[in-house]
Amino acid sequence: MDRQTPQLLPPVRMFSQQISATRRGARLARLLTLTELHFWGAPPDVTERAEQVVAELAANAVLHGGVPGRDFRLGLALDERAGTLRVEVTDARGDRRPAVTSPAGTDGGRGLSLVAALADGWGVTPYPPVGKTVWALLATEPRATPRRVPGI
Repeated sequence: MDRQTPQLLPPVRMFSQQISATRRGARLARLLTLTELHFWGAPPDVTERAEQVVAELAANAVLHGGVPGRDFRLGLALDERAGTLRVEVTDARGDRRPAVTSPAGTDGGRGLSLVAALADGWGVTPYPPVGKTVWALLATEPRATPRRVPGI
């Protein structure tokens, strides 16, 4: 009789942290991402891209999604089976939806273009009752051709 050894599926590793909506909090989100992905053994390419994506999304949560007395939340989910890392930043301003480009004559608007260039997909979902979650999906497998970052 042949007995098959059960095969364990690779885990989905998850991390979530509530962080103060300050410049220091945005920096902490980036550092927590680096630490967690290093601990999980994520590929260096994914870690570098995730660091930049989190830096942009956390800065946006502080600058554009901040409400006095309300934090933002950083979420990471590494699914080894699917080969993806999902980055989520949730803030308290559901009424302010991000745009890839800013209106003419205003400063800013380049951060989400950078996120779009580094991530394999991104979007916004409502976070009831009043917030929103901006997410980005990064493939953990090496890319055949590197993406060009706008303006670089």
